[in-house]
Amino acid sequence: MSHAAQAYARTSHTTAPPREIEAQALLKAARQLQDVQANWTGPDMNMHHALLFNRRLWSIFMSAAETDDNPQPLEVRQNIANIGVFVMKQTIEMQLNPDPAKLKSLIDINCNLAAGLSGKA
Repeated sequence: MSHAAQAYARTSHTTAPPREIEAQALLKAARQLQDVQANWTGPDMNMHHALLFNRRLWSIFMSAAETDDNPQPLEVRQNIANIGVFVMKQTIEMQLNPDPAKLKSLIDINCNLAAGLSGKA
């Protein structure tokens, strides 16, 4: 790929609407979790990395929901926070008692929210 094409690709990614960036991040996290589930051989570094990425992503969403300058209605922000708490609990449960079936709820949440953010719900 030429330098110009690479620069354009970087620019096109950084100028995407915030909702699309959030949707893509959720889908990336879901894909990582799906890969762990599909290739399950027990807890390993892939599982830990996928859970860490998902947890960091949800930490960002939860922090953004708490800020006073967030333009979303309070009810939406509370829903995001509640989902985030559930995600954190599921992540801890997965780390304490690894089971690939427990990843389904995390994958479903990320995919459903990504579809809603993309207007595909």
